[in-house]
Amino acid sequence: MSEFTSQASQTRMVAESAMLPEACEAEALVVFATEGGIGEGAVAAVDGAVGGVIARLATAGEITGKACECVPILAPTGIKAGQLLVVGLGKREDLDTGVIYRAAASAAKTLAARKRGTVAFLADGTWTTRQLEHAVAGSCVGMVGQDLYRKEKKRSRFGTTVWLAAPPDAVERGQQLGDGINLTRRLVNLAPEDMYPQAFAEEASAVAGHLGIDIEVWDENRLAKENCGALLAVSRGSSRPPRLVIMRYRGPGRRDGAPELALVGKGVTFDSGGLSLKPADSMMGMKCDMAGAATMLGAIATIASLKLPVDVVAAMGLVENMTGPAAYKVGDVLTARNGVTIEVHNTDAEGRLVLADVLDVVRGLSPARIIDAATLTGACMVALGHDVAGLFTNDQASCDQLLAAAKVAGEPVWQMPMFRHYDAQIESDVADIKNVGDGRWGGAITAAKFLERFVGSTPWTHIDIAGPAFADKPKPWCDGGGTGVMVRSLVELVRGSPEETT
Repeated sequence: MSEFTSQASQTRMVAESAMLPEACEAEALVVFATEGGIGEGAVAAVDGAVGGVIARLATAGEITGKACECVPILAPTGIKAGQLLVVGLGKREDLDTGVIYRAAASAAKTLAARKRGTVAFLADGTWTTRQLEHAVAGSCVGMVGQDLYRKEKKRSRFGTTVWLAAPPDAVERGQQLGDGINLTRRLVNLAPEDMYPQAFAEEASAVAGHLGIDIEVWDENRLAKENCGALLAVSRGSSRPPRLVIMRYRGPGRRDGAPELALVGKGVTFDSGGLSLKPADSMMGMKCDMAGAATMLGAIATIASLKLPVDVVAAMGLVENMTGPAAYKVGDVLTARNGVTIEVHNTDAEGRLVLADVLDVVRGLSPARIIDAATLTGACMVALGHDVAGLFTNDQASCDQLLAAAKVAGEPVWQMPMFRHYDAQIESDVADIKNVGDGRWGGAITAAKFLERFVGSTPWTHIDIAGPAFADKPKPWCDGGGTGVMVRSLVELVRGSPEETT
């Protein structure tokens, strides 16, 4: 069951706006400190209650306040909590929402290494309400690991998570945001035997039913009737039939009409590379190739859970790219839903073929703008590394709004060029276009230029999350596996500009 359909698996989240931290009966109390900031804010008050032990440890160099540093103080006198965990925020001038999110997640991850009944977090009074919400989300994410199939779990959710000096509505919104991220992470972390197109569609249907989102699922027969030739070609080599999931959320006060935003996700539930077969090592992480679809499901679920006043559609194209006897071949010419013909030069450039038809489907709904997310190219990782998502657009104003939202959320993104001369690299001698560019250079850009052919004049931004969507190794704030990247940014995009004060 998903985060939004099963309350039994979640921590009980409690807000205590008036309780003094020294009076909170918990197994652990988490406090936050910047570098050199032990003598100020909430941590200073706690330090006074424990007789200055935090300051003494800082003087001795045992506590530095560096970002995501977690230092436990066991059985401190002066407070009822069994231990005090001091978590670093880094330099005050570098403090933003992303830093706070990762610090809270790091604390939760550290404490979740064993089962705990009650853990308390002390919110800092200098944080904005929006930053507090992301801290709460981080605490939800940090206590959840990728060990879905282990008998002995490496991470255990706390029985109760108490947020001190925090208003209940902010804590509730933060938990809803954390649930959306964890939903995305869990779907990415499931084994491909358990997470295939139909299984994803069933998960989406459960979420939609719980949150009151309209949902439509197209099977292979409907896809054929809709002339989704590019998506269907990718699916031909698998025994698992494809699906297209279309979800529609209408917020309070919204009526029938064109959606304000369309979210599109690539959902290749396993990518072998097809007949352009990947090496075995490269295949190992390919259960994550549906992270774009999982991101959009997590985003629309969170938007609905928060009851935001917006009309949003989310569409997720779901296939397996396998090597069965009917698999599509290099040299094939496909006809996409919009009539564009595509010469196949590489069956491992399949995600853009799936997205081509899905983008055309949502364009027919006349949304004000489209955003797609996909683990699309290794070339984007070559350009930007593992931690930064690439943005590509045909409309600078729309892209600027997404850039601003990512800055609010503290998620690193970088806009890449979309110069017209890149179009020549996807021209084909035998069809309208081909599915790869000329050679290895600029591969993330030529992939985006391919997608651009299917959005028409609709303002559109493509997010290549190939790097940050999946962590090969654990990070201080997150186990390896799915990260849930961009869920927070997309929610912030819909929410609009944050308040500047608490």
